[in-house]
Amino acid sequence: MTAVASRAPVTSRPRKVRWVSGVFAVVFIAVFTVVAVLLRETPTGVYFQVSDQVAMVGIGVLMACGALWFTRPKVTADAGGVSVRNMLGSTRFAWSEVVSISFPDGASWARLELPDDEYVPVMAVQAIDGDRAVATIRELRALHKAALADS
Repeated sequence: MTAVASRAPVTSRPRKVRWVSGVFAVVFIAVFTVVAVLLRETPTGVYFQVSDQVAMVGIGVLMACGALWFTRPKVTADAGGVSVRNMLGSTRFAWSEVVSISFPDGASWARLELPDDEYVPVMAVQAIDGDRAVATIRELRALHKAALADS
């Protein structure tokens, strides 16, 4: 059994961003629902219909979905390589394509360093997660090192 195959796969998602996004999603839905319920009771001279109330709730749901979109980032690594899912897309890299895994000073998230001075942000490993991010970076680097040693 090779050194890479003996290591467990690594999967990580941002933790604090998920909590904050979830809270914002609930708040958006709650606020827009309350506004929708109170919309018919306003003495402004404007007549709001049920469709207006439904639209207000719909806007709250759309805003909640936007807030939950920030929970999408995820990184998964195994013996074969690393998969990075950020806000807009997913990419899989073989370990041989990755030069290093870095977390530059002052950066919000980690990144995969690729040949020719290119890099891919790893939004799933965020500085705000502190020790959890450090542990994930160490696990990713160990998998990378073991894969390079086997090749």
